[in-house]
Parts: sequence; C-alpha cells; structure tokens
Amino acid sequence: MTDITWWTGWTVKQTKASLDDVGAVGVDLGDGATGWIMPDDLEDADPPGRWVRLLPALDATVMGWKERDWFLGPHASDLFDRNGNAGPTIWADGRVVGGWTQMPDGRIATKLLEDVDARTQRLLRAESGRLEGWFGDARITPRFRSPVDRELRGS
Repeated sequence: MTDITWWTGWTVKQTKASLDDVGAVGVDLGDGATGWIMPDDLEDADPPGRWVRLLPALDATVMGWKERDWFLGPHASDLFDRNGNAGPTIWADGRVVGGWTQMPDGRIATKLLEDVDARTQRLLRAESGRLEGWFGDARITPRFRSPVDRELRGS
C-alpha cells in the first residue's frame, strides 16, 4: 500500500479504492508486509531457478519502491547517490547483492556487497560477459554515479 501510494501520488483512500475497483487481493509477503496481486494470479508459480542480472542505473526495478529493504538490504548508501538515484545493480535470486559499471575498455567491473556462493559467482561472470557482448563497441557512463561506480572507476 505504501509503495503504490508513494508511486502514484494518490492518497491512501484513493489507493484503497483503486485496489478495490480492480479486485486486487492482498497477499502476505512476510514480516507483516502485504503485497497486491490480481485474483487470477493466486496460484503458486514455478520457482524461476537460480539467476543473476545486471540492471542499469535508474532501473524501475530498484527505483520503483519506497520500502526497499526486502530486496536491497543494507546497500542503499553504496548504490544510490545523494539525491536518491540508483546506480547499476547486481541482482541474484531476487535481491541486490552488488553494483557494476562499464569500464572505458568495455569490460564490466563488478563489486559484490555481500558474500555469494560459487554458483552465483559463476552466473555473475557469465552475465557480465553476456552484457559486454551486448554492448559491443558502445560505452556508457551513468549520469547519476553511485559510490560503487565511483570506486570501481577509481574516481
């Protein structure tokens, strides 16, 4: 409810009315948090398996939440600039575990902010290589640079 109200700019009353209007169903996310889904999404989904993704700066996946602790943990100060803009993030199995940047030579540099197992490290190397190939000769520098980005670039 907090995130929907924050994102839309609606009042709590408007948010509740909108959720009621579309028939959204509250589901327990754990730790007293409630998420909202459509009634036809109530069946359990198959687990996605192990995965790693490198998301860009300002990606809606990390920016679209007011309450981020459930996926961000204690890493906000490393991955967000002073204005609240997210830098590039490393995601593993539904949570943020680090940050990344593209170096001037095209290499993807990463920094893990928590311990991950060997399989996750292998998946991260593979995803970094995939992203390097996808970028090809293109180079990016985030406009809003996070502390991790600055550290990896040495500036």
